[in-house]
Amino acid sequence: MNKNHKNIFSNKIVVFLLAILCCLLWGSAFPCIKIGYAIFGIEASDVMSQILFAGTRFFLAGILTIIFGSLLQKKFLCPKKESAKLIINLSLFQTIIQYFFFYIGLAHSTGVKSSIINGMSTFFAILLAGLVRKQEKLTGNKILGCILGAAGVILVSLTGGDLGSGFALNGEGFILIASVSYAISSVLIKEYSRKENPVTLSGYQFMLGGLVMMIVALISGARIHITTGSGIILLIYMALISSVAYSLWGILLKYNPVSSVTIYGFTNPIFGAILSAVFLAEWSTLSIKYLIALALVSAGIYIVNGTEE
Repeated sequence: MNKNHKNIFSNKIVVFLLAILCCLLWGSAFPCIKIGYAIFGIEASDVMSQILFAGTRFFLAGILTIIFGSLLQKKFLCPKKESAKLIINLSLFQTIIQYFFFYIGLAHSTGVKSSIINGMSTFFAILLAGLVRKQEKLTGNKILGCILGAAGVILVSLTGGDLGSGFALNGEGFILIASVSYAISSVLIKEYSRKENPVTLSGYQFMLGGLVMMIVALISGARIHITTGSGIILLIYMALISSVAYSLWGILLKYNPVSSVTIYGFTNPIFGAILSAVFLAEWSTLSIKYLIALALVSAGIYIVNGTEE
């Protein structure tokens, strides 16, 4: 990408529009996954079928990313030889680990609760960027924001009345692990995009991660039957969620500080909660505690990123 592209993707209005689009797409993934489980007859206890479903989605997402990216850039996107290690590392955290835990966790938690807990990924990304990778300075405001966000997650996890009934390791716990994995991938793609096209990285890491997940699931005997038109449309849409959102997010991270991009992550749990309530009929789960948790998470992310130095 040339200097003009850099200027475009650094423009605050462009960043705002593209980041909001990414978060809206990611928010729609929460109800789509649960709807997909219903269409394909995947039970909450059928772990390997969930992994096969995820792997199929991401392998298709990788193909679409490479096709669209090649058409837009008018050349076939082929990674450099030295980028193989980058793609493997990124695929491990951005696809394999993240979605192994995310898909299983979502099957054992509500879409609303999952979307809010998933908002913690923003805090983890900022902590990693500031403390581990030294990509930006960790300020007092950012620490305060992380505390507020953590408070929101704890509040929503205790909705059942106590830690035992409100927090399950294979539900909310797995969603939290997925969030950490995603945060690591955000930091990695910020670094790796200096050496390789972020769209190329996204496409090939999705293909690799999806293929690994599919092979493991198929060897374990998992099967999904895509026999309806609605199922095919849903699968294609979910693949587009990944290919479009992650490619755009990677480009934004390449040309902007991690904090200035992740500030828009507060819309992710909000979109997820609202869309889950609409499409999964989870309106009853939107209690005052969820609203307070959403407010805390949103305020935390705003404070973390509101004063860039």
